Amino acid sequence: MKIKIKKTHLIGWGIGLFSPFIFLPIVLLILTFVKNVSFEYLWEQFKVFPHYTSKYLSLALISNLLWFYIFLNRENYEIARGIIFAMICFIPYMLYVNFF
Repeated sequence: MKIKIKKTHLIGWGIGLFSPFIFLPIVLLILTFVKNVSFEYLWEQFKVFPHYTSKYLSLALISNLLWFYIFLNRENYEIARGIIFAMICFIPYMLYVNFF
């Protein structure tokens, strides 16, 4: 089975790649209230320690589920497929950071 890559797949891939980085400050802001620490402290953890980078990025990837659900309900299956592919693109980095 051959899948042709369409423009809508690339749109979904772009949304899936950039959405976690847009929602990352929001995730860190929520964590500042939960952990009762400063935003700057969590931001430094994100920038300096790869192990924390992986954890915070995983939390930010939850935003892709929102986009996936929206496009799935609107029956834009190609965009939803692109979002899933973008989430899969983050897996090698997370495995490398956590296990090596």
